[in-house]
Amino acid sequence: MATANQRGQDAHERRTGPGPEGSDLHALAVQLRRMNGEINRVVHGFAGAHTLHATDIQALAAILDAPEPMTPGRLRRHLGLTSGAVTACVDRLERAGHVRRVRESADRRVVHLHYVPEAREAARRYFRPLAEAAVAARTHFDDGELAVVARFLAALNEELSHVASDDR
Repeated sequence: MATANQRGQDAHERRTGPGPEGSDLHALAVQLRRMNGEINRVVHGFAGAHTLHATDIQALAAILDAPEPMTPGRLRRHLGLTSGAVTACVDRLERAGHVRRVRESADRRVVHLHYVPEAREAARRYFRPLAEAAVAARTHFDDGELAVVARFLAALNEELSHVASDDR
């Protein structure tokens, strides 16, 4: 009887076909999963050290990376959570001293979420080894190669944003 991994591998080979292209796709998938696992290991360590959930770390990253001040509604859509779950997440982040809610406009209903500077610095210190690893890996590639990698990752993230997360 085949294990789940063997069945998954067989299905993968049927989708990608034999030959170098299928092998390249498999090798890429393996490396992406490995990178995801390594990053998750560090993220979960930070979450545990700060009594946060993994979703809280995703929320912090979204707040940090947002091109404009993040609101709870935009955070809800970004994370794909219910409004109640986002409220609980923001409450935890606020209690832990990572974010603060600010009403910045004349419309008192609008709330912006800000990453607290001291908490941001603590996260920067904790995640510095990830940045250093990226800098070290970068030295193996020229600017043209890095541009291709960046384009690939941007395209992959765009495609992944359209993948349904419900059970199939």
